[in-house]
Amino acid sequence: MNILIAALLSASLLILTGCGEKPPASPPKPQTETKLPDEFTSEKQIPSVLEEALTPEEKSDIMKQIMPAQAGDSTPEEKFLQLRKDAEAGDPKAQTGLGVMYYTGEAISKDAAGNILSNDPATAAAWFHRAAAQGYAPAQFNLGLMYANGEGVPKDSAKAVELFRKSADQGNVDAQNNLGVMHYAGEGVPRDEAKAREWFNKAAAQGNTDAQANLDAMK
Repeated sequence: MNILIAALLSASLLILTGCGEKPPASPPKPQTETKLPDEFTSEKQIPSVLEEALTPEEKSDIMKQIMPAQAGDSTPEEKFLQLRKDAEAGDPKAQTGLGVMYYTGEAISKDAAGNILSNDPATAAAWFHRAAAQGYAPAQFNLGLMYANGEGVPKDSAKAVELFRKSADQGNVDAQNNLGVMHYAGEGVPRDEAKAREWFNKAAAQGNTDAQANLDAMK
């Protein structure tokens, strides 16, 4: 029997489907507190020792990694800075979008030594925390997934269930499916096939194919 768990980060700005867009799987270090430093690296902020060794084409490639080019007059850096401004002002949609950018590596972070990181799940989780605390369902789902996988935060199945339930209660279909998986597997909650089926049915009713496959697998 194969029970499927949705493995995507949902955000109105960016949606990851888990198809070749997952970040490296290296386990993050547990943290007791996540800070939100100014990690955005624009072209002017490339470390001088690195900048001297880069060709103009390589510098351009780094800028494309910071944020993909989009239509309009604003530069990628301006778009990022506006998103961060909105996030810091408390907009949960912007906070979630910014978290996704750090999770995927589209927003470049640096470690304490100034080395560029391929992605930054700890900072992503911190932004998801901010949006989730405001009751924003996509952020609750994202943060639940990070607790379930132990990415950017210590692995905590009970916390993942709590966040999935908050998101699922607002109708988030992927959270409903994942909550069914947690009940079925007994992860973070006592194993309960009836509860699992209940959540799978809710997600399947909204057209979620993973949830329908899970229901079929339970028959």
